[in-house]
Amino acid sequence: MMTIDEMQTLLEEIAEELPDAFFDGLNGGILLLEDTVLAPEAVDEDLYTMGEYCEDPLMGSYIVLYYGSFVQICQDMTDDEIRSEIRTTLLHEFTHHLESRSGEYGLEIADEQDLADYLASKRR
Repeated sequence: MMTIDEMQTLLEEIAEELPDAFFDGLNGGILLLEDTVLAPEAVDEDLYTMGEYCEDPLMGSYIVLYYGSFVQICQDMTDDEIRSEIRTTLLHEFTHHLESRSGEYGLEIADEQDLADYLASKRR
């Protein structure tokens, strides 16, 4: 697994590939924190929060990715697979950002359905 510094460099490279319009209104930028965030809904300690889009009256809008969560999920992946996971997560959070700015919440609804599917699978 790559170090947090290597992941930060990779995250910056991926962010540089994105259109400038994605960053409109994202005044808090993109943060990479060391934290491992187990989702509160996790049944078997198998559901981690990889990233979040945050809107705060004081801090503004920003995206957070959690290095420790990536370590848990990606520990057996190659660097290319980890890069893909980081890119997918970052684009997911940017979609939340862009939808929020436009008053659309389709991804939020899809996330809720994914969580419901996860919980249903754990009840079986």
